[in-house]
Amino acid sequence: MAQEFNRTDRIADQMQRDLAELIRSSLNDPRLGMVTVNQVTVARDLGYSDVYVTLLTAEDLDADAEEVKTTIDILNGAAGFLRSELSRMIRLRTIPQLRFHFDASVKRGRKLDQLITKARKKDNDQNEG
Repeated sequence: MAQEFNRTDRIADQMQRDLAELIRSSLNDPRLGMVTVNQVTVARDLGYSDVYVTLLTAEDLDADAEEVKTTIDILNGAAGFLRSELSRMIRLRTIPQLRFHFDASVKRGRKLDQLITKARKKDNDQNEG
């Protein structure tokens, strides 16, 4: 029987939990809003990891919005600090380089939900009429 989770998946899950806590408690930049770590993917060789984040204060922002760009720049600037703090929390020989990205899937999900609701309402109206 195959393993349910491979090593990189377990490392990514632990990094996600620890990064969320570190961003919340250790980064004191006033420009940084409420950041949620949605997903972490780790390369097989543990050379780098992509961290996908969303902003709770900015529900309808695109990846091109100024607030999003500022937040991503702050997080990428603090990547070295966060990596060193992760090395104290996670016992690995090497901690992957952190690359932060804005995750727009939440906005896409809301838009799809609105479209589905609109289509169902239209179908119900047609069936009644």
